[in-house]
Amino acid sequence: MTSSAPTFAIRSRQRVGSGTLCRISHPSSSTGTSMTFGLYLPSRFASNLDGAGATKKEDVPALYWLSGLTCDDTNFAQKAGPKAFGAAEAEGIAIVMPDTSPRGEGVPNDDGYDLGIGAGFYVDATEAPWSKNFRMYTYVTKELPALLEANFSVGTGGLRSVTGHSMGGHGALSIALKDPKGWVSVSAFSPICNPTQCPWGDKAFKAYLGGGEAGKAHDATALLAGMTGPAAFDDILIDQGKDDEFLTQLQLLPENLVAAAEKCGQKLTLNMRDGFDHSYYFIASFIEDHVVFHGRRLRSRQAKLLASASDIYGTVVPTAGKPIECEAMVARGPKQPLSRETITVDPPKAGEVRVKVIANALCHTDIYTLDGHDPEG
Repeated sequence: MTSSAPTFAIRSRQRVGSGTLCRISHPSSSTGTSMTFGLYLPSRFASNLDGAGATKKEDVPALYWLSGLTCDDTNFAQKAGPKAFGAAEAEGIAIVMPDTSPRGEGVPNDDGYDLGIGAGFYVDATEAPWSKNFRMYTYVTKELPALLEANFSVGTGGLRSVTGHSMGGHGALSIALKDPKGWVSVSAFSPICNPTQCPWGDKAFKAYLGGGEAGKAHDATALLAGMTGPAAFDDILIDQGKDDEFLTQLQLLPENLVAAAEKCGQKLTLNMRDGFDHSYYFIASFIEDHVVFHGRRLRSRQAKLLASASDIYGTVVPTAGKPIECEAMVARGPKQPLSRETITVDPPKAGEVRVKVIANALCHTDIYTLDGHDPEG
């Protein structure tokens, strides 16, 4: 049986620090165009880039970075990548960097920088001429994750978080708040917090969705204001420069998001940074904090998944958090014979894991200890 050809092409692959940065293109069913995204993988997951027929790939927690107006898939990697990728290497997580819109011949555009190519606003357009190609919400939340999970084991098991800047910050917040069970954590830099109430959002939502009323379904402040029950996330992290020109132009409106969060009981940490503007210099200054913020939560979620993971036959393990009885070969002292016994293994404590061993053998260290040569044994 021959395997089907991959539906993507790795356009470039280069080492960055200890990890690997790729640009990957593929035909998109969401946008009807070719789409290109960036993918950073830490060194321990380098083999996940191997093609079909490779051994089973290790699951990689993923942080999605959504860029702002006029950007493509390369801006973040070039301007904030060195710090972000170093932190991702330490945290053991991938970073996924989609484009901000469809591109190419026949894709509609606008004379302004804030609509059309480079300005997809992470929504699925319903209005002509945009509706044919501008389906960035579906692309980022469904098509791209499916491609990454199937081909690279990136973000599998719901191990994905999202962050972004400006328009991308709006995208991160709205995407996570629309589907809080689908994302482990969310943060943003200088996000458009209340797009139905600012010029950028008003223009985009009228063009793409027919008006601001439809835009409320993609407005982070409106989404928070309508939430009841338990908080969607343990915390939402936002960094905002105090000298951001778009803050004074009332494009960002973080105060509205804070008020909505307070009303519904959602914890939100807003860091107002003295002297910083809207640029990538600002992002580069604090991106490590955000990578660590997400890395800790992704690894915590991964540990919980492993604790309740399936056994070798695919059945959910019912013993998580409980003592278990199992067979073991036991020697009661040096130079004593091994005997098969039933033992009780307690649940793992903090910093421990309990692993199901299918087959085992004595190693050199075991023999050394059994023979009585180990002074600590």
